[in-house]
Amino acid sequence: MKIDIWSDIMCPFCYIGKRKLEGALLAFEHKEDVQIVWHSFQLDPTIEYEPGKDLYTYLAERKGQTHEWAVKVHNQMTETAKKEGLIYNFDKAVIANSFDAHRLIQLAKTHNLGDVMEERLFKAYFTEGKNISDHNTLMQIGMDAGLRAVEVGEMLNSDNFATAVHDDIMQAQRLGVRGVPFFLLDEQLGISGAQPVEVFADGLQQAWALHEKAKQTEMNKTEGAVCTTDGVCEPIKNN
Repeated sequence: MKIDIWSDIMCPFCYIGKRKLEGALLAFEHKEDVQIVWHSFQLDPTIEYEPGKDLYTYLAERKGQTHEWAVKVHNQMTETAKKEGLIYNFDKAVIANSFDAHRLIQLAKTHNLGDVMEERLFKAYFTEGKNISDHNTLMQIGMDAGLRAVEVGEMLNSDNFATAVHDDIMQAQRLGVRGVPFFLLDEQLGISGAQPVEVFADGLQQAWALHEKAKQTEMNKTEGAVCTTDGVCEPIKNN
C-alpha cells in the first residue's frame, strides 16, 4: 500500500504530521507493506533569502499581524512540536526558498532515500537553523543522507529535477490540495493536516481494507482463479 505525502520543508505542521503518521505506523500490523512517497509543495514559491530578517518578522508581514503575535504563534508551535519529540528553534530559522531543497529530495527518491532526506531537511531547517537554499549547505545535507557529493553537485549546478518538483505541485493542484501536509493513502483516502495519531491509525485501517478489497476484485477477474467461500482468491497453479 502506498502513502503519498505532499509537504514543504518550511512547514512546521509537516514535520509534526510526519511524526504523527510514524506513530500510527508503529502499531500498524501491515507496516512492512507500506511504501511512503514524498511529494514537493511550496507554501511560498516567491520567498527569497533575506539575511537579517527573522521568521517572526516575515510571518507578521505576510499575515498583516504584529511581531508579538508572530512570536506567540511560534512559541505555541514549539510546544506542540515538543510533544512529538521535536525541537523547533525558530529564533535560528533562516528565511529562504525551498525549491532547490525539493530538487534534492527528488534526487534522493531515485535512491530510495526520500524519507531520509525529508527528515534531514526538516531537522536542518527547524532545529539547526540552516539556510536550505544555500548550495554548500544542501551539499552537506545530501551527503549526510547518503548521496554522493558528485551527484548532488551535478544536480545543484543544473536544473535537474525541477520538472519533478513542478509536476508534484501541479498534481497537488489537480487533487485540490491547498495546504500541507496532505496524505493520500492508497490513492483513495485523503488526510489533511497534522491530525492525531488515532486519525492516522484509523485511516491506515480503512485504506488497507480498500486495498485488499481492490486486490481481491482484480484477482476475481484473473482467468483460472479459484475463490474460497471466505472471499480469498488465488490463481490456479498449472503443474
